[in-house]
Amino acid sequence: MPPKPKITKKMVVDAAFEIAREAGWENINARTVSSKLNCSTHPVMYHFATIEELKLATFERVDQFHLEYLMNVSGNEDEIMLGIGLNYIRFAVDEPNLFRFLFQSGYAEGNSLLEMINSEGLTPVLSAMQQGMNLDLDQTKEVFITLAMFVHGYASIIANNSLAFDEKLIAKHLERVYTGAISAIREEMK
Repeated sequence: MPPKPKITKKMVVDAAFEIAREAGWENINARTVSSKLNCSTHPVMYHFATIEELKLATFERVDQFHLEYLMNVSGNEDEIMLGIGLNYIRFAVDEPNLFRFLFQSGYAEGNSLLEMINSEGLTPVLSAMQQGMNLDLDQTKEVFITLAMFVHGYASIIANNSLAFDEKLIAKHLERVYTGAISAIREEMK
């Protein structure tokens, strides 16, 4: 009889990711993950001493997936900035359970906007914005905060099924907020 396939830590996290994606992060437990992997609960608990550790590892995986989703844009600088904002909202449309896990579960790194804006995970987004707007980092953070509040509001409402996604309307609103925030920062620079 051939040996049973070995269940790796990555396989456990991938299974938990799929559960979070399909049924919500609240449904990640040893039983659901082992069922997804078609194994006993032993391999799950071998790699993670607690389900909380597994949820944290899954959160990190979802966070990386989200970052890659956000940064999947092309075009000129203005299109890139608007693309990142639209991708944030699109993520809530396409992946509502993952969006809720990232932003409504309490697992997010830091509890304040200032902690979030200074986190390492946001560096690629801020760098792309800074380059696109030709502003210094502090000015870029100011524009980001303005955009983040607007975009997160739209995304949260959509992820919780309280608003239909209308890309043209949202893009128009996002462009107004974006250009207004940049204009305000540049006016302050004078």
